[in-house]
Amino acid sequence: MAATLPQPSARPVRLDAEPWYQPSGDEIEVFEQCHARQLAVMLKGPTGCGKTRFVEHMAWRLGRPMITVSCHDDMTASDLIGRFLLGSDGTRWVDGPLTRAVREGAICYLDEVVEARQDTIVVLHPLTDYRRILPLDKTGETLEAAPGFQLVVSYNPGYQRMLKDLKPSTRQRFVALDFNFPSAACETTILMRESGIDQPTAHALVSLAQRLRALQDRGLAEVPSTRLLIATACLISSGIALRTACNAALIAPLSDDATLVATMRDLVDMTFV
Repeated sequence: MAATLPQPSARPVRLDAEPWYQPSGDEIEVFEQCHARQLAVMLKGPTGCGKTRFVEHMAWRLGRPMITVSCHDDMTASDLIGRFLLGSDGTRWVDGPLTRAVREGAICYLDEVVEARQDTIVVLHPLTDYRRILPLDKTGETLEAAPGFQLVVSYNPGYQRMLKDLKPSTRQRFVALDFNFPSAACETTILMRESGIDQPTAHALVSLAQRLRALQDRGLAEVPSTRLLIATACLISSGIALRTACNAALIAPLSDDATLVATMRDLVDMTFV
C-alpha cells in the first residue's frame, strides 16, 4: 500500500481576504519584527482564544502564504518533512508541509505543537536559529529557508503542562507571545463583528462566560472559549432561542457532569432573566 501524506495538504494557502482580528496589545508589532528578523514565534494561550486567527491575520498582513499543521501524538518527522512514495511510475519524493514551507518561503504554523512526539519536534531546531536550514537525510539535501519563511507554533500551557511540555532547549528557540481571552469590551466587539448579534446580547454572553470561567476551580476542565461564544452568538443571530443556543453551543461542549451542567444552566438563567 502506498503511503500518504497527512492532511491538511502540504500546499501553502495564500489568503486573499483579510481574516479579521481584534488586537489586545502589541502582538501585531512584535510578530512583524520577528518576521523581519527571521525569528521563530511561539503562541501560548487557552483553547479558542484567537491564536490561529492571529496567525492567519499576520500571514495576510505580511503577504505570505501559510501552511497549517494540526499536531498529534502519532505524527512523525516524515509527516512534516516528506517521504518517498511508490506509484505506477516508480518511487518519487513528496515534500511534507514543513519542507514545502521552507522551499516556498511560507509561514508554517504548527498548532498544538506539544502533541507531537519529541523526536519529531527536534527536526525543527535547525530552522529556529541562525542556520535556518532543513536537512533532508533521505534525499541528501540541506535546504536553506527561502526569504519569508517563518516557523510559528502554538500550545495551551494550562491544559497540556500536566501531560507534556516542550523541552527547555526547544522553548528557548522561540519568541513567546502570551494570549488570553480578550477583555470584556473587546470580546463583546468580537461577538458583534463575527455573529451580527446586538450589543446588549453580546455583552450578556460575555458576562455569562466570565461567570462560567470562574468555575474552573470547581472541576471544569476547560473554560468557555471565545470560539464557543461566537458559535453561541451565531445560533442566536440565526433565530435559535437564547437559552437553547447557550445549552447547545456553550454548556454541552464543556462538561457531561450533571452537577456542573446544572450549575452552568443556573448561571444562564441568572444572566438572561
